[in-house]
Amino acid sequence: MKQVKHRNSASKLLILGTVFLFTFFNPVFAQDEVAVDPAASTETASGGDVAKGEELFKSLCAACHKRYKKMTGPALFGVADKYEREWLYAWIKNSAALIASGDAQAIAIYEEYNKTAMNAFPQLSNTDIDNILAYVMVPKAEPVAATGTATAVSDSGSGGSGISTNILLAILALVFLMLMAVLFLVNNTLRRFAEANNIELPKQEEEARTPIWKAFVQNQFLVLVTAILLLLTSGYFVYGYFMQVGIDQGYAPIQPIHYSHKIHAGANQIECKYCHSSARVSKHSGIPSLNVCMNCHKAIAEVAETTATEEYSKEFYDGEIQKLYKAVGWDEDSQAYTGETEPVKWVRIHNLPDFAYFNHSQHVSVAGIECQKCHGPVEEMEIMYQHAPLTMGWCINCHRETNIKVADNEYYEKIHKELSKKYGVDQLTAAQMGGLECGKCHY
Repeated sequence: MKQVKHRNSASKLLILGTVFLFTFFNPVFAQDEVAVDPAASTETASGGDVAKGEELFKSLCAACHKRYKKMTGPALFGVADKYEREWLYAWIKNSAALIASGDAQAIAIYEEYNKTAMNAFPQLSNTDIDNILAYVMVPKAEPVAATGTATAVSDSGSGGSGISTNILLAILALVFLMLMAVLFLVNNTLRRFAEANNIELPKQEEEARTPIWKAFVQNQFLVLVTAILLLLTSGYFVYGYFMQVGIDQGYAPIQPIHYSHKIHAGANQIECKYCHSSARVSKHSGIPSLNVCMNCHKAIAEVAETTATEEYSKEFYDGEIQKLYKAVGWDEDSQAYTGETEPVKWVRIHNLPDFAYFNHSQHVSVAGIECQKCHGPVEEMEIMYQHAPLTMGWCINCHRETNIKVADNEYYEKIHKELSKKYGVDQLTAAQMGGLECGKCHY
């Protein structure tokens, strides 16, 4: 009867392990349903090609129009229902001629938008215009709440054997559990057998040992060495801690308006000195005026849908642009400044001590050093942070490694010639030109 009981226990463990396997790893075999967007098809009922229309719209129309929002021109969604198709052909190809002909609708639009005629596009065919209209008539997609939990699929699930890694791990785990159960049952069975036959199991004799702490205290040499090591280690960490005071490498504060260098300097390849123009002629790089931002954002009130990421949604970026409009007092509807402005309290990131002198123009314009040399891969930073430690040792190492640019620079020609003979080199470093003198950076 006892053996039957053990077999029943093993069977129960096996069944429980199997149930655990198929319950926990069942999502491996699940597949997500793919929702089909009816607006994603390229052909519409009117015969226009949405994909081609989108390409034409972004290249010709996006500077003044948006589909669902008024900009320099009106929002274009629904325009095909509001006006006749033949009238739209004439208006888009040559709006000035249509206004001159006395067309009532054309004159009304002309008067509404401060007597500014739309640009003429005679190069567009009727088919091209149909494609643009098909694109602008696509309804705005509403955000859909998630209806289920995403299913994780193993990368090796489509391998040659067709068995995913999760299944293999589950099988190994089940085998391991079964082995543990078998060993437990065998151990119990042997102990019961020994007790039934009055067999005394061997017991390990415990030897009297001196406690470790007592043996340590009695060894004076070991105590002395340990104390010295503790003092040296403590001094090392204390010195390291105090040497980090004032070093803000990695500092990335949250700004009042989120500015993505990854989008501006990376995706759109805006040159650094377009915004930080004073870096070319001044000691400081300067904080760009909001008017510089508005050079582009008068026409860019929202970001492209492809800009959104898992961390930052399209709505987040659009909201930050609205903060910019509020700060400069820009009214989107009237496309004019209201005069009601608010200061933006930017948080400074790079801050040298007052006793250290650094001139941006000397490094940017004279030496021709790229901004990334000190500020890191700015074009990859979503949130700007301090890349370099900006310590004296870091600057000195740069001066020792950087050669002076003497081409087409008469000021350096004579000095370079004489010092090259002195040091026996072809190219002088900033250090050899006096870049390590205390008075160069401290005054």
